[in-house]
Amino acid sequence: MAAVGPNTRGGEAPPVRRRRFRPGDLVFRGSSGVVAVGLLVLLALIVWNLSANGSRAFSRFGFGFITGREWNALTNHFGALPYIFGTLVTSTIAIALAVPISVGLALLVNEIQVGWVRNPLTVLVDLLAAIPSVVYGLWGLFIMAPIFDKHVEPFLYRTVGKIPGLGVLFHVPVVTSTVVVAGVRHTQVVPQTAGGDLFTAGVILAIMVLPIVTAVTREVIAVVPRDLREAALGLGATRYEAIRMSVLPYARSGIVGAVMLGLGRALGETIAVALLVGNDASIHASLLKAGYTIPAIIANNFREASNVGLERSALLALAVLLMGIALILAALSRLLVRRTAGLIERKDASEAGSAPALQVSG
Repeated sequence: MAAVGPNTRGGEAPPVRRRRFRPGDLVFRGSSGVVAVGLLVLLALIVWNLSANGSRAFSRFGFGFITGREWNALTNHFGALPYIFGTLVTSTIAIALAVPISVGLALLVNEIQVGWVRNPLTVLVDLLAAIPSVVYGLWGLFIMAPIFDKHVEPFLYRTVGKIPGLGVLFHVPVVTSTVVVAGVRHTQVVPQTAGGDLFTAGVILAIMVLPIVTAVTREVIAVVPRDLREAALGLGATRYEAIRMSVLPYARSGIVGAVMLGLGRALGETIAVALLVGNDASIHASLLKAGYTIPAIIANNFREASNVGLERSALLALAVLLMGIALILAALSRLLVRRTAGLIERKDASEAGSAPALQVSG
């Protein structure tokens, strides 16, 4: 005999309730659609305006504008490759340094149970996000850069710089000096690391993107189901193994999105990088030498650039390239997030399909 549910009468389907019309839902849906379309229109207008003003440089140099290395306002010859190189290198340094620290802080804040440790860390990370970039730049120029020049970068040159292959990243010009101590002449090699460089700019960028990556990662890890942790711990896993095998795989797609948000911030940072990067338009393998970035040259030269030549058009063309790089990275981040989420879902489905079915005997 078929069971009759509480909402059925003799096997009849329950009556379908009509959804109540609410004007507020319609207003919210319409306003959300208008805002979304407005953002797309605003983005299109920005791209069109920058492209129209930078079209003179693109039409004059073509693809050579991207591959060119010379920037000379007197001869109206402009190339963007050193600035693209500096932007990508400093952003890569920032992400490489900030992501491990950010993920570690997010895990610490979520997993630790001691309030007097967790609450100050959370407040500190949130306060770091509120500091203006010019303050970071001045702090890096007067406090961090001298420490790096006297201690950190010479140490990297004497240690990591001696490793074959990897040492080319920390090579700097050196000066040989002779010191007489107790009548004995000693020859020492002194690395010349004074001034701004790519590594110092990358470190200050890492400090600046750390709050946003930490905040997003913290929220992603906070929504991981507690059952995953408890199941891993119940099977005998340590806390580290539970985090590595259950928490991080579940939050992987969100962490990728947080990293891409931090990378977008690093690409567009201007003032702090302009103060610390050295402002030398050159391409080299060493991270301890000066460089230049797209936002820095736009901030330094746009006010003095005139419409008579091509310099202002070239600067706006650089802005178009920077926006293009940011949009490409945003699209790649969406693809990475979807791919990561898809891999996790397929892995969970395969594990569920390979698990033995529960056998019930009568």
